[in-house]
Amino acid sequence: MAKDKKNIYTGTGHRKSSIARVTLTPGKGKITVNGRDVREYFPSEICVMDLSQPLVLTNTNEMFDVDAKVSGGGFQGQTGAIRLGITRALLDYDKTTPTDSENSFRKILKVAGMITRDSRKKERKKPGLKKARRAPQFSKR
Repeated sequence: MAKDKKNIYTGTGHRKSSIARVTLTPGKGKITVNGRDVREYFPSEICVMDLSQPLVLTNTNEMFDVDAKVSGGGFQGQTGAIRLGITRALLDYDKTTPTDSENSFRKILKVAGMITRDSRKKERKKPGLKKARRAPQFSKR
C-alpha cells in the first residue's frame, strides 16, 4: 500500500528520556500510539488531552489522523514527546499550505508554548550524596 508522500507530515519530539516520531495524514482525527488506540495506550484522559492540545488549538483535530511511534520514559514524558512531535508536524503542514501570517499555526502554537522543547531531565547522582542533591543527615556527635 503506497501512500502519497505529498500529504504526509512528520515531526519528532523529545521530552525527558522519551522520543516520539509522529506522522500526520489526512483523516478523521484518529490517534494511534505504537499501533494501539490512544485511549487504550495511555491510562488517564489527562494524557490524551495534553497530547492533542496542538490539534485543538489549531482546529485540526478532525482533519488529521495521528500515528505516533514512541519509546523510552514514562507516560508523562511520552505524552510531552508526542505533543512536540504533533506540533512540529503541524508546522511542516503549515509551511506547505498558503495562509496569511495572521492565522499561521506558528503564531498560535508559540503563544501557547508548544514549540519550545521542555529540556528538563533527571539530574545525575553525585558522589557522597544520597541522590542528586540530598546529602546524608548531619550528625554533630
